[in-house]
Amino acid sequence: MKKTLLATLLLAAFAAHAATPTFDPQRLSQHVKVLSSDAFEGREPHTAGETKTVDYLVEQFKAAGAQPGGDIADGKRGWTQEVPLGRFQIQGPVALTVQAGKDKLAWTQGEQMAVRASMNGKPLVDFKNAPLVFAGYGVTAPERKWDDFKGQDLKGKLAIVLINDPDFETGAGEFGGKAMTYYGRWTYKYEEMARRGALGTIIVHETAPASYGWATVKNSNTNVMYDIVRKDPAKSHAPMEAWIQRDAAADLFKRAGLDFEAAKKQAQSRDFKPLPLAGVTLSARYAVDAQVIKSRNVVALIPGSERADETIIYSGHWDHLGVGAPDAKGDKIYNGAVDNGTGMAALIELARAYAQGPAPKRSVVFLAVTAEEKGLLGSEYYAANPLYPLEKTVGVINVDALSPHGPSRNFTISGSAKLDLLDRLVAKARQRNQVYAPDPKPEAGYFFRSDHFPFAKRGVPALSFGSGEDWVAGGTAAGKAEEESYTKDRYHQPADEWNPKWPFTGMASDLELLYGLGRDLAESRDWPNWGKDSEFRVLREASAGKR
Repeated sequence: MKKTLLATLLLAAFAAHAATPTFDPQRLSQHVKVLSSDAFEGREPHTAGETKTVDYLVEQFKAAGAQPGGDIADGKRGWTQEVPLGRFQIQGPVALTVQAGKDKLAWTQGEQMAVRASMNGKPLVDFKNAPLVFAGYGVTAPERKWDDFKGQDLKGKLAIVLINDPDFETGAGEFGGKAMTYYGRWTYKYEEMARRGALGTIIVHETAPASYGWATVKNSNTNVMYDIVRKDPAKSHAPMEAWIQRDAAADLFKRAGLDFEAAKKQAQSRDFKPLPLAGVTLSARYAVDAQVIKSRNVVALIPGSERADETIIYSGHWDHLGVGAPDAKGDKIYNGAVDNGTGMAALIELARAYAQGPAPKRSVVFLAVTAEEKGLLGSEYYAANPLYPLEKTVGVINVDALSPHGPSRNFTISGSAKLDLLDRLVAKARQRNQVYAPDPKPEAGYFFRSDHFPFAKRGVPALSFGSGEDWVAGGTAAGKAEEESYTKDRYHQPADEWNPKWPFTGMASDLELLYGLGRDLAESRDWPNWGKDSEFRVLREASAGKR
C-alpha cells in the first residue's frame, strides 16, 4: 500500500515537472496594449514613461507570483537594479584637419568622417598631427592564430581599421565566411584599440560589409551617445572613435604612397603587418558635455529549490524611443508595441508559469532591461555588474519583438552562432513539429544587436529568439509579407501600435517552447557551452572551476 502510494506520488511529481503550461493570448494582448499605450509615452529611459513602465512591470511580476530579484538594500532584494548611464554630446564645432606633405585639408563632421562624442571621461578631445596606422581589420583572435598588430605600438596613434571580418569578401576563411563574428563588429574594434592604448579608432565605411549606408553611420554617430558608467572608461573608449568614408580613406592612403585596395587585400591574410601612413597626420579638437542619468532594470525571481545559486535568465528590453519627430499623421509617440511590448508580455507570463508550477531546482530570473535602444546598455550594465554570478548563469534566453500573429511552423535566432543552447531549442521544437530557420543574413551582425550579446561576449551561453515566418495560416508568403510590412511601415515608427485584431496565438505557442527549454535547464545539472570554434568558448571554459 505504502509502495503504491509512493510510486503514485513520484509519478505525479514527475508529471508535474514534465507538464508544459499553456499561455493565455488575451493576457499577452492586454500587457502589450497597456505598455504601448500613449499614456506610457514611448517608454524612454529617464522620463515619466520609465516610471510608469517600471511600476507596471513590478506590479505584474508580483501578481504573477514572482519574488523581487534586484539590488539588495537592508538585507532584502528589491524589484529593480539601478543603472547609471553616461550621456555624451559634442558641444560646438568639430575641427578636423589632415596634413599630407604640404597639403592641408579641412574636413567636415558627417561628411568625410563621422566622429562620436568621446566617452572616455574627458571634456575635450584635442590633439595635433597624430600619426595614422592601417591596422587591417583590427583583430586579435588567438583561437584562430590571427593577430593584425604584430607588436605595433598604437599609443599616441590613430588606428585605421576595416569593418567586418577578414574573409567577408572572399566568403571563406578563418572567420566563418560571410557570417559576421564579433571581431567584425564595430564595437569590438573600438574596444580592442582602447585596450591597446590607441589615441583613436577610425573605421573605414563600406556599405556591403557594414550592411548599411553612410547615412546610417552619420545619423547614428554624430548625435548623443550613451554608455554605462564605467570605473575606468579609458579602458573601453579611446579619446577618438570615428568612421571615415571609403573614398576619403583611399585618398589618405594615396597621399601616403599606398594603394587602399591592395592594402585591404593584404589585410585578408594572417601574414598582414600594420602599415603606417607615412607623412599623413590628423588633428582634431571638439568639446564634449558629459552627464550621468539614472535608469532601472526590473528583476523578478523564482528561487531554485536545490541549486538556488545557479540561474537561468529570460531577458528582454522594456524601453523604446519615447516621443520624437511626428509622422505623416502627426503622431509623435513611438509606442513600441511589437518592439518590445511583446517581450515584456512574454517575461511576465513566463514568470507566472514558473510560479504556478513546481519549484525549479535552479533559480529562474526574469530580467527586463533598460536602454536597449541606446546600445544594449541595460543588459551591458547587468553583465558588467551581475546580481547573480555569470559563471553560474546556465544560459540566457532573450525575447525581442515577438510576433503577435498566429502560429508558425518554424522559429529563428539572431545570428548563426553554434551553441548547445540552440541544439537544445531545436530538439525541443522538433517535439512540437517546429523547425529551426537560420538567420537569413548572418553577415548583417544581428547577433550583436540584441540583449543576449553582453552575456555572450563574457562567455555565458545566450541566444535571442525570433518568431518564425512560415505561418500555419498562409505559409512563408504571409509571414514574409508581414515582416517586410512591419520593417517598412512600423519598425521604430509611431505606427508600432497595439492592434485589437492580433490573435497572439503564435506567441503563446512560442512561449510554450521557451518555457520547455528553460524548465529543462532548470531541472538538469548540465552546463551548456559554445561550439568548439566559437570565440566565446574559451571565456566560458575559463570559469568552469567555479561551477
